[in-house]
Amino acid sequence: MTQPRIALVTANAARALDEDLPPLIEALARAGAHVDVLDWDDAAADWGAQDLAVLRSTWDYTDRLGEFLAWVERAATQTTLLNPPAVLRWNTDKHYLGELAAQGIATVPSAFVEPGADAAAALQGFLDAHADGAAFEFVVKPCVGAGSRDAQRHGIDAQAAALAHVQRLLDAGRSVLLQPYLARVDAHGETALLWFDGEFSHAIRKGPLLRRGDGPTRALFAAEHITAREPTAAELALARATLAAIPSPQPLLYARVDLIQDDAGAPRLLELELSEPSLFFAFGAGSADRFAAALLARAQAVRTSRPAASAAAR
Repeated sequence: MTQPRIALVTANAARALDEDLPPLIEALARAGAHVDVLDWDDAAADWGAQDLAVLRSTWDYTDRLGEFLAWVERAATQTTLLNPPAVLRWNTDKHYLGELAAQGIATVPSAFVEPGADAAAALQGFLDAHADGAAFEFVVKPCVGAGSRDAQRHGIDAQAAALAHVQRLLDAGRSVLLQPYLARVDAHGETALLWFDGEFSHAIRKGPLLRRGDGPTRALFAAEHITAREPTAAELALARATLAAIPSPQPLLYARVDLIQDDAGAPRLLELELSEPSLFFAFGAGSADRFAAALLARAQAVRTSRPAASAAAR
């Protein structure tokens, strides 16, 4: 039998920035796979030649969501796309945070403002519900966004700037997410827990990304300070509960659960990354090989389930 063919799906602008690609390519080669690194929007890519197509760094999708999701549907008819289309559609829009909160997941409190809404009234309603003093800070970000692009931290004493930010996003036809800025992140940072095929792999600490007075990043993603971290029992428990609440058959090939602490020190879900997250192999010993093994197992399962005639054709 020929080597399993696995496509690692990226974007042209992200190829040189994706630090996970080189160690994953090496791990897959050691495991006996043939690897192709392909841009998602490459019209010449033959997705049907791949046993698996795995999203890795399609980081420009936020500016082309309709086009990207149309590609997802097409590619999924030609190969096994992971994570699957239903998960990608759900996870690329942060309205999922409201759904998870409704299921009892401890999320960072979130309010959503839709295009056409009265921005001033929506912002005031959010502040009335959450502001607890003159030092209150909050975050404005688009519901479809990645890498902290178009996200900004505002103070209650700078409502005019925050309102302009909200209005700019709404005028562009983008839904807006409002969240209190949980101050413990400045000292504790974020904890990101990585899961492969339903099993915990490793975790990292990400330093605070949004600084008071800084405008949104103009880069593909904001600069990050990363170190290894051991998650607490409470963080692991919340991550497991979050994964169990995903409206999809389990387990997913990969998931990253990003948590921050509230004022009481309890973990809260900030984001659930199921589409194209950095996996931070450099901070988890053996993690690239673990992910490669999960990919090979999926590829072998695809080949086993493929009709004999189709397999012979390959």
